[in-house]
Amino acid sequence: MQMISIISLWIVPIIIAYILLYGTWKKIPTYESFVEGGKEGIKIAVSIIPFLVGMLVAITVFRASGALDFFIGLVKPILDQIGVPAEVVPLALIRPISGTAALGLMSDIISVHGPDSLIGRMASTIQGSTDTTFYVLTVYFGAVGIKKMGGAIKVGLLADFIGISAAILIVVMMFGL
Repeated sequence: MQMISIISLWIVPIIIAYILLYGTWKKIPTYESFVEGGKEGIKIAVSIIPFLVGMLVAITVFRASGALDFFIGLVKPILDQIGVPAEVVPLALIRPISGTAALGLMSDIISVHGPDSLIGRMASTIQGSTDTTFYVLTVYFGAVGIKKMGGAIKVGLLADFIGISAAILIVVMMFGL
């Protein structure tokens, strides 16, 4: 166990030193390359701000308008039939959009129901089994200027659906209803 701690402490500095030494050996201007990469990073960060603001506003409007609660009320009878707690639905809906909002929802679920409850375990497993599809597509596709993301959205949402379904199924199989 102590060996893993030592490795984790030194791995990043060793990789950075290796890159710098290798670049110097190959006669690459490492500092100038680093500065150029930093400039590019700042340009990308500034270019994606409108996409991020739009996404965060949409999430806030969806939650504050009551649309999320209305949707949950509509699907609650179906969820009860298949044994899915309605409390995890907001997390399943928000997770593909925003990791921070999903983390906040998961924290709320765990503070209300407890980490060892079926709902707490399900929320934790959903959080770890899916990705922030819209955030990833907005940031990465927006950064490189790709406008057509229909296929990527479909595949990403399918992967999220499978991850959420698998998380629910595995938690129910492991811990019962």
